[in-house]
Amino acid sequence: MNKQLPRAWIMFRSGNRLNLLDPAPNAWTETDLATGLSRTYRWGGHSCWDLPLSVAQHSLTVLAIRQQLAPSPLSPGEALRELLHDATEALIGGFDPITPLKPHLGEGYAEVNRRLQAAVNLRYDLPPWTVAIHRQHKHADRLAAASEALHVVGWRKPALRRDLGITLKPLDEDPLNVQPGMAPWEPWPAHLAAERFEETLRGLIRARQEISTSPGHIDYDQVEAAE
Repeated sequence: MNKQLPRAWIMFRSGNRLNLLDPAPNAWTETDLATGLSRTYRWGGHSCWDLPLSVAQHSLTVLAIRQQLAPSPLSPGEALRELLHDATEALIGGFDPITPLKPHLGEGYAEVNRRLQAAVNLRYDLPPWTVAIHRQHKHADRLAAASEALHVVGWRKPALRRDLGITLKPLDEDPLNVQPGMAPWEPWPAHLAAERFEETLRGLIRARQEISTSPGHIDYDQVEAAE
């Protein structure tokens, strides 16, 4: 009798299924990804607001910060790479472990995450990180986290450094457009976060396709990766 191979399936809103142990890059739709990230929560789901902060809204915040701080406009490929930096958290089942927990999750979790990241990279043809660009990304990601800790979770500034080890000065102004009837930094409901994320994702995919089919196009993302 043949031993059954291990499997770990997730079924998405679309009805598509993803095998976490052997992820296929075409297993999800853009709506599936946006929905998953809008229902995956930062900071363990804790917030000083009525709603928790979704990874979808966080991803849009990181992209906005990178666009604001970049010395030159990001290409669609570079922007996609920023927007999708936490995409695996939706695919793995809506799990965004807090940073101090990650080292204790073991190699099994790390390997599943690596496989999912490889599927995301292939699906969206993401350019590989260079050391310098990844450093800029991490600065934006940490700046978003510092600001979320203050404005969303409710940590006080002295405790950010003392208890969380956050040394960056949080932003005062929300880099995202404030939604009607909502306050700056207020977490969005899941349906709004999913809508905004998917709209941005599809817009960047279209922009990249338009550039790649234009006469005389040079793939600057690949040129950068080769440097």
